[in-house]
Formats: sequence, structure tokens, C-alpha cells
Amino acid sequence: MKGPLFYAKILLFGEYGIIKDSKGLAIPYNSYNGALKSSSNLLGAAKKSNDNLAKFYHYLKNTSTDLVSFNFEKFKKDIDSGMYFDSSIPQGYGVGSSGALVASIYDQYAEDKITILENLTRDKLLNLKAIFSLMESFFHGKSSGLDPLNSYLSLPILINSKTNIEPAGIPSQKEGKGAVFLLDSEQVGETEPMVNIFMNKMKNEGFRKMLNEEFAIYTDACIDNFLHGNVTSLFGNVKKLSKLVLANFKPMIPSAFHKVWEQGIQTNDYYLKLCGSGGGGYILGFAQDYEKAKSSLQDYKLELVYRF
Repeated sequence: MKGPLFYAKILLFGEYGIIKDSKGLAIPYNSYNGALKSSSNLLGAAKKSNDNLAKFYHYLKNTSTDLVSFNFEKFKKDIDSGMYFDSSIPQGYGVGSSGALVASIYDQYAEDKITILENLTRDKLLNLKAIFSLMESFFHGKSSGLDPLNSYLSLPILINSKTNIEPAGIPSQKEGKGAVFLLDSEQVGETEPMVNIFMNKMKNEGFRKMLNEEFAIYTDACIDNFLHGNVTSLFGNVKKLSKLVLANFKPMIPSAFHKVWEQGIQTNDYYLKLCGSGGGGYILGFAQDYEKAKSSLQDYKLELVYRF
């Protein structure tokens, strides 16, 4: 067997804020993908993936829900025949490795599935998000369902609130100097501990106030600027967001990158923000002049995501 490809995703804006119902914008990232395959001779990563799929199968089979039903017989048979998820998406990097896997399992085994070819009403999108949230909780303990949704639809998604999501049209890339890029921290991050730190911080009134009054406002402004192609305002707001994250989300930023983060804000060569939950993996960068940013960050591995 060989299933269709599902792509990685990048949450451009909205990390942590979407847990608390503020806006977010996620885009597919086609440099990485994964697909279900099978082999009669499972070794290494393929064997580990097959074992993981068996655990996922048991989790889904023992989860009672009216949201979705699966063809468990076929699912089990395929696992026993050597099915695994063949993926180039780095794990623990904040680009949706488990999301692509969840999307592929839903695509292959869900009964009466919502397909990407039909008219995707808001109700259908929310239904898919709820199904994916339930499925992906197996990997993270708590999931918004957005990563698999993005991967499944392969469309940019605008999150207005928990009950209001829609496909978004993003401006087509230009051959300009500006760019969004990924900086590789060369450390693996884990989502669950980072979310736990965030939830503990939420008990602090000052932190909650900052989240509502500053973080959400700058995030919403960045999304609005990005969608309308207002690059000048975008960089002003990304800088504010970068400062705010450095001041309030330090545990989510690998300590080796605190200085690099600060340097970007001071020189204006680039601005950094969290990519996903942080703690390692990729860090998201924005630069008005990508060549300048590359030269400032020459000791690090960068990957281009989007050009302005």
C-alpha cells in the first residue's frame, strides 16, 4: 500500500494564544511530508513507526466518541501487514509531524469522512478540527486539532476563535528582499512539558493580562498585516511580538538562543518568534532583508519559508 502525501505545517502566528482563543494563522510547509506505506521487512524507524501505529490503533479503538468511526478491521490488518508512516517531517520541531500522521490515518480509515473536495462549511471544518483534536491527543495529551487540519486540507487556515475557522488566501510570494525563515535550534522540543509551563503561567494574573492586552493584540495585528500584504506594519508588529515573547516566554526559548533573539531586536536584522510550542526544534524568523539576516546568523542553519 501507499497512501497520499500529507505536508508539514507552520503556525505563523498564534502559538499559545490559540489555546486561549485568540487568532492564529497556519500555513502548509511543502518541504516536508509523510505518507503511509507498508513493508514485509520492517527495520529501524519503520519498525518503530509500525509499533507506534499499533498503540495509536488501540487508543482510537478504546476511545468512545460519536464524532467519527473507523474501519478498525482494515486498520489492524494493515498494521499486521507492516504498515508504517514514512515521513521526512522532523519530530519535535514544531512543524506538525504528528499532524500529518493523524491526517493520513483519518484519510485512510475514517468512515463517512469529510473530503477536501466538498464544500467546506464552517460546521464541517469545526467537525474535522474536533475529530483531529481527539485523535492527536494521543501524541500530546492535549491538542487543538489544527496541525492535522492544516495537513489534511493543505490550505492556509485562519483561526478567528475556537468556533470560527476558515481557509485563508495568503498573498502570493514575491521576489522581494524580505522573508520568513526557520532557524534550526538543533534540539528536539517536546510539546507537553511546554504547554504545562504555559498553563502554570496562566495562573498568574499579570501573565494573563499581558496575554490578553498585548500578546493577542500584536498577534492579531501581525495576521491582519500579513494577509493584506502590509509588510511595513507587519515588521513593526513582529518586533513588538518578538520582544514580548523574549520577556514572557523565556522557558520556551532554548537558553542558547536568548542572546541571538535579543541581537535580532537590537540590530533589526531579523526578529525571532516561537514556532509551535518551543523548547527546541525550529524557531521562526522574519527579516526585511533575508541576505542580511543570513549573514548575521551565519553560524546557524536556516530554511526559507516565504518571500515578501
